[in-house]
Parts: sequence; C-alpha cells; structure tokens
Amino acid sequence: MLVLLTPITIHNYKIDMLSKNRIKYIHSLELKKSRKADNVFLAEGPKLVGELLGRFPCRFLIGTSEWLTVHSNIPVADITEVSEDELCRASLLRTPQQVLAVFEQPENHLDVSVTERNLCLALDDIQDPGNLGTIIRLADWFGIEHIFCSPNTVDAYSPKTIQATMGGIARIKLHYTSLPELIRSLPKDVPVYSTCLNGENIYTQPLSANGIIVMGNEGKGISPSIEAMTNRKLYIPNYPTDRETSESLNVAIATAIVCAEFRRQIASY
Repeated sequence: MLVLLTPITIHNYKIDMLSKNRIKYIHSLELKKSRKADNVFLAEGPKLVGELLGRFPCRFLIGTSEWLTVHSNIPVADITEVSEDELCRASLLRTPQQVLAVFEQPENHLDVSVTERNLCLALDDIQDPGNLGTIIRLADWFGIEHIFCSPNTVDAYSPKTIQATMGGIARIKLHYTSLPELIRSLPKDVPVYSTCLNGENIYTQPLSANGIIVMGNEGKGISPSIEAMTNRKLYIPNYPTDRETSESLNVAIATAIVCAEFRRQIASY
C-alpha cells in the first residue's frame, strides 16, 4: 500500500493522512457533550453522506479511494483518503461503508405559525435513537417538515439516530422545546392531536391538513399533562377489536399508521 508522507492534491482537493487524533475525535462524537461542544454530527455511508452533502456545511470527510474516485468534485475542503482498515478504525459502524463525514448541526428557528399551515409532529420524551430516526424518516416520506421534540427526547444528532433517518434529516427541521409551552402558544383554532387508548377511532374521525400530532414515550405514552392540553384524541384500533392482542404498538409504527391516515384523508379532499 502506498503511504503518503506529505499532503498532495488530487481532483482539486487535498489528500492527507488520517491521524490518531482525528480518529479519537470521530469516536468522541458518540457522546452528546462532544457533539454539542462543536455543534456537529457524524454520518456514515455513501447514501447518507450523499444526501447530506450540500445540505449541511461539512467540517471534514474521509473516504476510500473507490468512493473518492467516483465523487471527485464534492464541495468539501478537508478530505482524507483512507484504506479499508483505516476506515474500520475510524468508523462507529460494525461494517464501515466507504465514507464518513462530520457535518455542522443546523440552527432551526422556532416558528409556531407553521402549525397553522402545515401538519407537524411533536414527540413527548422519545428515548430510543432508532425510533426517533425512523420517525424522522417517516416525516420526510409523508411531507411533514417540522418535528417538535420535548427537551428529554433523545438527541436527534446521535450517530444511531442519524443513521436511522436514512437521509431524512436533510429535509426535516427539528425543534427542541417545552411541549406544554408550545401548545399554549398556539392559536385556539389549531388542532392538537394525541394518540392514546381512550381516543376515538382514527379511521372514523375527520383529520385536518394542519396542526400537531403528539406521539408519546415508548413505555409511558403521552404524559397526562400534555394529553390534557390536546383537543383531539385518536386511537388506532386493533383488528378484530374483540381479539386479544399486544398492549400497544411501537411508537415509530404508530407514527407511520397515523401519518398515512392523515395523508390519505387529505388526498381525498
């Protein structure tokens, strides 16, 4: 293998050696405090990195020669070419995928007026990174551009969450805020939906094209204080209704069902 002792320039970008300090820094981004200190996040794999390039400023990128040969004009100043072994040492994945990059986290300014024109999601203390990432991916699929997260919801920029979004994070604006304060600030005519066991059958209720849908914690559901503030309660019925079944649905699966029904009804207007 050719060892590069000094930086060189290929395809208009610099190819340099991967240092131990950079590997250590990449690994540190597993921790929220490290991501928050530099306001960055890590993404890995050709599809995910490809989705995010051009959407967020990229601090640096490392990739194999195979990936870099195909992507010779990417808008990144700091690029390091690595071997498969080097990528393995830097990667947080069990099976590294040609490229990883560190991006800057966006600054999304909170504007509650979006709820008057758009359908939005609110997440009440979601704890699993995979669930959050899947919900972001679902929101992207169903054209829901804003997600409001309670302060105790898992960090959307953790590596596991970012990977689970499959690039959906590029098109979704995330806002961490107090959900009770958010709901209180809304105009009275903005619908606030909650998903709970004492709600009305979602398939028999008229659903709107704007407002907020609140989804609850994996184990506890929506907190009583927030549920009391919602004005439209929905329930996803099991089938058949008299059959013994699971106690509840996974929150990401429930979000998919709810979003699909909202979009189905809106499409039929």
